[in-house]
Order: sequence, then C-alpha cells, then structure tokens
Amino acid sequence: MSGTESDALLGPADVRELAAALGVRPTKQRGQNFVIDANTVRRIVRTAGVRPDDTVVEVGPGLGSLTLALLEAAAHVTAIEIDDVLAAALPATVAARLPARAERFDLVHSDAMAVTELPGPPPTALVANLPYNVAVPVLLHMLATFPGIERTLVMVQSEVADRLAAGPGNKVYGVPSVKANWYADVKRAGAIGRSVFWPAPNVDSGLVALVRRDPPRTTASRQEVFAVVDAAFAQRRKTLRAALAGWAGSAAAAEAALVAAGVSPQARGEALTVEEFAAVAEHKP
Repeated sequence: MSGTESDALLGPADVRELAAALGVRPTKQRGQNFVIDANTVRRIVRTAGVRPDDTVVEVGPGLGSLTLALLEAAAHVTAIEIDDVLAAALPATVAARLPARAERFDLVHSDAMAVTELPGPPPTALVANLPYNVAVPVLLHMLATFPGIERTLVMVQSEVADRLAAGPGNKVYGVPSVKANWYADVKRAGAIGRSVFWPAPNVDSGLVALVRRDPPRTTASRQEVFAVVDAAFAQRRKTLRAALAGWAGSAAAAEAALVAAGVSPQARGEALTVEEFAAVAEHKP
C-alpha cells in the first residue's frame, strides 16, 4: 500500500476482508457496527473540525475506518479499544495503510470507562462512533476525565443524539442533556444512514457536536449538581417539590431549597437549565 489518501481508507470489501481474516463477527453485546464508507468517515472528520495540530482520542475504533481518516487529518490519534482481537489488529492496519503516520498513533487496550490517563500529548478533541449501549456514560466520563478536550463529535443512535442535544422544555430533555450541558454547548450535527454500516443497524444514527465551555458558576460541586439532576428525573412526571423530597430530606425542605434558588416548586425537571440545577444544589438543606 502506498498510504496515499485515496487508498488508505477502508471500503466495504476491505472491512469484510479484515473481519474475515481476524475471525471477527460484530457483536450486539458490544454494539459493534463497523463503518464501511470512506466518504462517511471523511465527513465525520470534516464536521469535527479536526485540525493538523489536534491530538484526537477515539473510543471504539473497531477495524480502523475512522482511525485512518483521523490520522490523515490530525497530529496524533489515540484509540481506546476494549475488544482483544480488534485491539491487537489495529496497529498493523495503521502501519500497512498509513505507514508514514504510524508513529503518530497510540492504542490503549482498555474499557474506556476505566481510562484515566492516555499516552502521548493530552487530547484536544474526541471523535468517535460510540457503541450504542454505552454512548452516554462513555461521553460523560471522557469529558470529565480529560478537560483538554475542546471539541467533540460523536456518532450515536439517533434518539440518543436527540436526547443529548435537547434543551429545557423538550420532551426528550433529561439527564444526558443536562450533564452534557455542564461541560459543553451541544448540538445535533447531522444524520447518518444505516447503509454505511456493516452490519446495517436497525436504528438510525446521528452526529452530536460538543464545544467545551466553562461549567456554570456555582459553589456546588459537579457531583452535588448531578445528584439533583438524577433525583429530578428519576420521577420526571412529579413536581420538583415531590421529586426532590428524598434528596432534600422532605418535600418541605425541597420546597425551601427550590424557592431559595428562584425555582418554582411546581416546576418539573425538564423545565430547568443546568444553571438552575446548580442553583438548587447550592441550597441543599
């Protein structure tokens, strides 16, 4: 392989050949759907705004479709892969298809939820096709653990994308929306059809872009704010006075905290911004 852009990326035949050679069958348990379309990975890299000086962290690289496109665009790519066979094979794929950039690649063979440090320069961007079943916890863990990540673009199940990007008052606004908003401005950044995956999933996918900003100014810790968010949405149909009774110790104490924070005790969690949740957390009895 010459490693030029035109032939470095994986097409459908390449993906199936690699999978067959490795004896890999995509598993539902790990939410594995491999991208087989080079134009799609180029579009993801472009939408992510990957720059030549970026250090990108990728979670769940699979056979390397997106990894190769990221390596063409970034200064460094670190991929985190939990699957033993895929983790063992990826460095060889990179070396074969992009030999000139192989030294810019690091592989971490681990569960992303257990990763607390990475080799090489600290990441400035997170770009990933996240496994559907763990997308939200992995995203939040990475944002919490690596504060240098300024820009994120993740491909997730379409309804998860809607949930992450939803604002207050939207019926799908909930825990993922508020927690993602603690770290970043979040928006939908496009849709991805089913045909670009192998095997084709039975759900649509969406892109979510996150641009880091400072968290709300508050005397409460992130953990304290997230505890209020979890309590508010655990019984999302209830008013906050009722939903936060356990958190505050009683409904009356919840009401007092809400009033002190300038929030109506009759409101529901889906009406509050992350800043308002932070204000409530500050007034915990």
